[in-house]
Amino acid sequence: MNALQKLHTFGLDAHANAVRVIEDDAQLHAFARHAGSAPFWLLGEGSNTVFVEDFEGTVVRIATRGITVEETHDAYCLTVAAGENWHSLVEWTLSNGIFGLENLALIPGSVGATPIQNIGAYGVEIARFIDAVIWRAFDSAEVHRLSAQECAFGYRDSIFKTELADKGIIEQVELKLPKQWQPQQAYAELAALNDPTARDIFDTVVEVRQRKLPDPARLGNAGSFFKNPVITREHYLHLQQQWPAMPHYPVDETRVKVPAAWLIDTLGFKGKGCGGVRCHINQPLVLVNEGQGTGEQVLTLARAIRDQVQDNFAITLENEVRLVGKQGLIVL
Repeated sequence: MNALQKLHTFGLDAHANAVRVIEDDAQLHAFARHAGSAPFWLLGEGSNTVFVEDFEGTVVRIATRGITVEETHDAYCLTVAAGENWHSLVEWTLSNGIFGLENLALIPGSVGATPIQNIGAYGVEIARFIDAVIWRAFDSAEVHRLSAQECAFGYRDSIFKTELADKGIIEQVELKLPKQWQPQQAYAELAALNDPTARDIFDTVVEVRQRKLPDPARLGNAGSFFKNPVITREHYLHLQQQWPAMPHYPVDETRVKVPAAWLIDTLGFKGKGCGGVRCHINQPLVLVNEGQGTGEQVLTLARAIRDQVQDNFAITLENEVRLVGKQGLIVL
């Protein structure tokens, strides 16, 4: 059995039958051809995966590297290997005078994971900049170039979590960053900046995230555990009668997004926990492992939060973190 504790940022004491590292295209091709022969779990940097049990299969770590840039009249077109570190890529673009990704600074994980979750922060989602995703199918080992439209991006969602889930592997992500840059300052911390540069946005995002969120290297966690729920405007107006201070963000004419952290905090979960797992004292949306946490404790706490939010607000929370058990993905 191979230890997984250091391969996922939540740091639970879990194991897999085997761990395999893929570092180049030849290994990717060979893996895709034989992917159906035994149970496996694809892993980048383990920042959005929690192994709540020993996994009865092979954990396949994607560690490919490479960044290429082509310049057009109005944009920089990047092709980035799936195994590249996301935050390092954001830093690299800034250092090379390529702007647009600064709002997404310090999001943990690999580049290959970004389209799956359609990562987002401070008013920006990666879908804004994705031109295409290079994806290899397991059944044929053939490579496909999926346009941004074909990726069917939604809030923390994409085709890679639905129709194409477990049917292939992301090899590269193609990004298109316009040369004509505009700062995105929709959130309060950024709105306070006066005529900021991309570096100003980056520095502020890093400072805010470091202040509000625990560092996985020091305190085991997988970032935001739940998605921010989207509900109807009518539902929100009904809830607002009882909770006038409930914040919300318009999604469209009929729906609003409610911060999951506010719901969890309002129910008194901040700092509360189960054994070695608890809601972070500064950010209740983040579950943390204080060193002796177990998978059972993660599930117990997460289910308690989900059930109480449902009972009090008639809102069903969905976990953003991927929970892995003996046979693979499990339902909270």
